[in-house]
Amino acid sequence: MHFANALRIPKMTMISVDVGAADIHEYASGITVGEVVMNVHGKKSGAVAALVDGSERDFSHILDSNCNIEAITGDSEEGLYILRHSCAHLLAQAVTELFPDAKPTIGPPIDTGFYYDFHMDPIGDEELRAIEKKMIEHIRANHAIIREDHSNDVLREMFASNPFKLEIMDDKIGHDVGSSAYRQGDFVDLCRGPHVPSTSYLRWFRLSSTSQAYWRADSKRESLVRIYGMCYPSKEALKERVRQLEEAAKRDHKKIGKEMELYMIDELIGKGLPVWLPNGETLKSEIERFAVETEEAYGYVRVTTPVLAKQQLFEASGHLPHYADSMYPPMEMDDGSYYLKAMNCPMHHLVYRNKKRSYRDLPLRIAEYGTVYRNELSGTLTGLLRVRMLSMNDAHIYCTLDQVAQEFADNIRMVQDYYAAFGFESYHFRLSLWDPANSEKYIDQPENWAATENYLRNILDSLGVPYVEAVDEAAFYGPKVDIQFTTLLGREESMSTIQLDFAAKERFALSYKDESGAENGEVFVIHRAPLSTHERFVAFLTEHWAGNFPTWLSPVQVQVITISEKHKEYGSRVYDALHEAGVRVRIDDSDSTIGKKIRMHRSQRPAYMVIIGDEESANGTVSIRGRNNNQRNGVALDEFVAEIFAEITNRSTELGIVPPE
Repeated sequence: MHFANALRIPKMTMISVDVGAADIHEYASGITVGEVVMNVHGKKSGAVAALVDGSERDFSHILDSNCNIEAITGDSEEGLYILRHSCAHLLAQAVTELFPDAKPTIGPPIDTGFYYDFHMDPIGDEELRAIEKKMIEHIRANHAIIREDHSNDVLREMFASNPFKLEIMDDKIGHDVGSSAYRQGDFVDLCRGPHVPSTSYLRWFRLSSTSQAYWRADSKRESLVRIYGMCYPSKEALKERVRQLEEAAKRDHKKIGKEMELYMIDELIGKGLPVWLPNGETLKSEIERFAVETEEAYGYVRVTTPVLAKQQLFEASGHLPHYADSMYPPMEMDDGSYYLKAMNCPMHHLVYRNKKRSYRDLPLRIAEYGTVYRNELSGTLTGLLRVRMLSMNDAHIYCTLDQVAQEFADNIRMVQDYYAAFGFESYHFRLSLWDPANSEKYIDQPENWAATENYLRNILDSLGVPYVEAVDEAAFYGPKVDIQFTTLLGREESMSTIQLDFAAKERFALSYKDESGAENGEVFVIHRAPLSTHERFVAFLTEHWAGNFPTWLSPVQVQVITISEKHKEYGSRVYDALHEAGVRVRIDDSDSTIGKKIRMHRSQRPAYMVIIGDEESANGTVSIRGRNNNQRNGVALDEFVAEIFAEITNRSTELGIVPPE
């Protein structure tokens, strides 16, 4: 017997792994991604997964051929996505353990964290904290997160008690192929991954809130409980996010709106239908006055159109059926079906068509401060940010193709000037394109889409305006340039829009007589709303300034406060002088203490408080306290009136009378 042959050891297969920077390592076939990453980068690298030949893989993925590997760290965009996706699974594990009847549906990462939707009874803060505590227990248990690949039949058996998961399989996987699931402890969830190696990677998290949602965002489907959370790769990052949230809570427009008496929402009127109170109406009117002045300078004409119209109008515009879900149901009248308008453009098209137009009339810029109504789901309504009644500084520009570039340039400049006047700096431009794969959402004219998208791209390039592109964000009738505002929380929201419509000319037979006298049907329409809706804009404005609006916008520009009853007469003189100069001024000459008066009026956030005492009454002066809490004493009344008049007239964003120290 030859023992050498009997004990022969199989020859080990070696593979080459390119780990970047022209650094190639040799490993035995069968090594895992995690072992390579730890070997190259060490345990403190912050890696949560890796790119293997460009594809995201878990640490448990086995390597059996030559490849390239790039570590994905938790602080990268891809790494944050994986962390938050894994934390959503951890949330589902805790919820199903505490509430065995709960059915997990979907749990995606989002820009600010993650959420998971559950079919279960509503929960409150007490239950939320219990869920968070259970998640911490599972983090400390350090469960391995294990990928399992199964056939379709096995997956359906595993999730047989969850109809939502079965529906996902029907839509995403089909009936003939399998997929993967991820297991951690006793919990398993349908998922394609990748995920972090174990639950201990998820310790820097916090649950934040709950809300109502609907399965598939369809109000006719099952009502769900949505639980939100945040997850970060480090304690410092989570702490900074918590600080941002605390600051946001102080600036919450709903809280400030109530304190300043800007608006109210009453259940007897209905959700998402705000009533502007006197202070809010003042603020809204100042914004509108500014916009009207600006539009007059740009050559706009103004109209007023009804709040409802016949069904045939919205069929002609294409809003039925493309926009039907956002419109209120029809009202059956004796002469047909009527809809509340969700937009002004169809009526503006009829204004254009009301008489014959010449090339000399173009561009024709039609503006309206109209109120429109949109059927938003009740669970999505929040303060002024998402409402069912929207007051828009809307306008439509009718022009030739040769005039589009100039009109777009003017509107981009208008947006930039507006934002500077309101003190906004954190915004960028987005070119919103259609998605050919989602043709039901859009007018199906591929050649027009390609031509108009390229046209807008060339306009932005020629203006030198930095922008990003976003597929499937266009209007159904054409591409658009959206102005994306970044909130103090880092959340991106669409604020303003400039849209190019290539469909209206055909749907409404828009035309003009050209220089030769021939009828020309090449009328392009630009839809634009540079100040969004009043509701949304005021919400952003309130949070940006924490209610301490620039003087020209402040509902109360000056609050006069007398120290005692003997100062009433001079206090009235100060009030009259300011009122006659057009300043929004109020006076408190009650017998309350000065400290109580100041505390009471501080919640109204006047731009300035004017304190009247013995010295001021004797010398004809005022003592001024600005919204920055700085004070200036012994200012002559006439001087103060002149300075505040100039500050208001110039629409300054700075406190010129009581500047910061």
